[in-house]
Amino acid sequence: MKILGLLRHAKSDWDDANQRDFDRGLNARGRKGAAAIGQHIRDHGVKWDRLIASPAVRVKLTLESALPEATPIYDQRLYLASFDSIVETIEAHAGSGEDEAKTILIAGHNPGLQDVLLELVAPGKENALFKEAVVKFPTAAYAVLECDIQHWSELKRYCAELVHFARPRDLDPELGPDS
Repeated sequence: MKILGLLRHAKSDWDDANQRDFDRGLNARGRKGAAAIGQHIRDHGVKWDRLIASPAVRVKLTLESALPEATPIYDQRLYLASFDSIVETIEAHAGSGEDEAKTILIAGHNPGLQDVLLELVAPGKENALFKEAVVKFPTAAYAVLECDIQHWSELKRYCAELVHFARPRDLDPELGPDS
């Protein structure tokens, strides 16, 4: 059994229309949401062996607010990555033998992170959490999947169950969607 976590970057700042997508930071609500979800991640209790992240500014700032003690591995392949690129990146950083990670947290972007849920969760394991995450995997959402595999090289479609899903609005109603 392997544990895969997914963390989407917090709400980004769109004030500068001329700024490159890669360079966008977080807005005030994003910083607050990142801090709230970070506390939730620590309280949830999974000890992450590896944190692999997109190098986009908004992901870096999310991690600085959410998990300041973490040491991410930044990988360009995770910037706006597809399901296949995310799996490839996990395999590249998972390690092997005694060094193989039991738990991996991916920090990145949609639609790739939501696609990971759609592709990994087996149809027979589509629980209430899955149904919520499929409707929307919003900014600063955090999901945990239990993967029925022995090695990350076995990560494939329909090998997982979603066992935890949290959004900033679940932690603080002020962080909910704009009315």
